Amino acid sequence: MKSAARPRIKVCCIASREEAELAIALGADALGLVSAMPSGPGVVAEDVIADVVSRVPPPVATFLLTSLVEADAILAQQRRLGATTLQLVDRTTVATRRALRAALPGVRIVQVVHVVGAPSLDEALAAQEASDALLLDSGNADLAVKELGGTGRVHDWVTSARIREAVDVPLFLAGGLRPDNVAAAVREVGPFGLDICSGVRTDGRLDGTKLRSLITAARGAQAGFRRRQELPLGTERR
Repeated sequence: MKSAARPRIKVCCIASREEAELAIALGADALGLVSAMPSGPGVVAEDVIADVVSRVPPPVATFLLTSLVEADAILAQQRRLGATTLQLVDRTTVATRRALRAALPGVRIVQVVHVVGAPSLDEALAAQEASDALLLDSGNADLAVKELGGTGRVHDWVTSARIREAVDVPLFLAGGLRPDNVAAAVREVGPFGLDICSGVRTDGRLDGTKLRSLITAARGAQAGFRRRQELPLGTERR
């Protein structure tokens, strides 16, 4: 998949109406709301998720992060909360994703792949089937207590770039993105979108100054990435 002309910005771990309003005011394209997880930060009660989702204006997307893996349970949760996108943070089967798409034709399906090494490329190629997009994160679904996001760790962007080049669906990049490293991430990976949480928070709260800096850095870097892609072969940068 080719890189996007402008990276979409998804601000995750939204904890309140106020955080949602701040993120939208600063240019977020999507908000992430974290339901029950086996580990990690950012989890909020379902009544908070439903309240925030009901107040987010289009075209801003709302991502429900769910650790559920069975189609019926995921369907029930989405129908309770009403998010426009399902972010499946644990491994799911193609059959599950197909069932979700059939039952929820207006809802996008984003499958997470946790990048742990070269085998993640094969996992991503399989995970794109019946998914509208993939999201590369830095967890580990093979641990006894699964890490399914929110680790604040940076994973191997070389592998992420290979995945982006190989798959046929849009790709979001997550994992330890901050104002001081997001430009490098965009240049190295060229993702469709960026998923950010801990890197734009101070003492656990969404920090408007950090978010503004990250968005500025990310979009500036993406413009440079696109210009390099469009240079004729043999043309050197000056």
